[in-house]
Amino acid sequence: MSLILTVSPVLLLGVTMLSIFCGAKTIGLETIFAAFLHFNPADVDHQIIMSSRVPRALGALLIGGALAVSGALMQGITRNYLASPGLMGISDGSALAVTVSMLVLPDATVTEQMIYSFCGSGIGAGLVFGLGAVLHRGLSPVRLAILGAVIGSFLSSIAAILALYFQISQDISFWYNARLHQINPDSIRLAGGIIVTGIMAAWWLSRSVTVLSLGEEVAVSLGQRIIAVKIAVAVIVMLLTGAAVALAGKVVFVGLIIPHIARFFVGVDYQWVIPCSGVLGAVFLALADVGSRFLNYPFETPVGVITSLIGVPFFLYLARTKGGNKVV
Repeated sequence: MSLILTVSPVLLLGVTMLSIFCGAKTIGLETIFAAFLHFNPADVDHQIIMSSRVPRALGALLIGGALAVSGALMQGITRNYLASPGLMGISDGSALAVTVSMLVLPDATVTEQMIYSFCGSGIGAGLVFGLGAVLHRGLSPVRLAILGAVIGSFLSSIAAILALYFQISQDISFWYNARLHQINPDSIRLAGGIIVTGIMAAWWLSRSVTVLSLGEEVAVSLGQRIIAVKIAVAVIVMLLTGAAVALAGKVVFVGLIIPHIARFFVGVDYQWVIPCSGVLGAVFLALADVGSRFLNYPFETPVGVITSLIGVPFFLYLARTKGGNKVV
């Protein structure tokens, strides 16, 4: 079980170097090491490495880890194998909120945009799970996923209408196409701190999530404070998803795929699932980002295209094989 965590430093370092090395412009390893050891602002290659490729690589790792951990928490708390930020309207709510922030605060700082993104993720989750609780069998896995897709499309449509009316379509395309090469380097530090803190908090709650994943009746019999744990998890998911969306826009299916892979390797104990999801999510999105650079080389392809090519068949497989069953 500990193999993934043992080799995680090597995996993360490897995909980081691969991400820095690959790009439209060929840059040798000697130049890359020289940029780290003796950065020269006048050297164009050094500028590309430090101002573009390094933030992009770090951003992919942070976003992938944040979304994967969010998905693991959601699947554990709701016992819904299709739960994820991208399918439950959370990412769409964040993206809509960022769009609104561009209208209300055209010169918004990175911090202000993240605050809007946090609020939007909460609104998106509240709409989906609120309606799911009202509708008959609305909280079943497939119905909740369908409801999340409908609410997500509705929120995206509102953002598109606002963008067209106020003529900011070009500005918000970044948030819906998840172009990692446009990540603002200044946002890495703030988002990174929030994401790392959120993942640590998720791991701290991992025992409670494991108990809740067994069912509320079992959790109550074991003295679990269900409401408090669910509120804490909801806050963590909002922070992780909000920071990820504010950093590079909406990325789908990472939070759906990775927790299932993590549970396949380490079992259902969330003390292992959460850190392994973080590592695998980071590696997965970094590799997907590298692949997006060569899908239509030398032009950039949104990384969401790569994650969707993998995620849609995976979603259909889960819906086909698990039907309406809950995740354990």
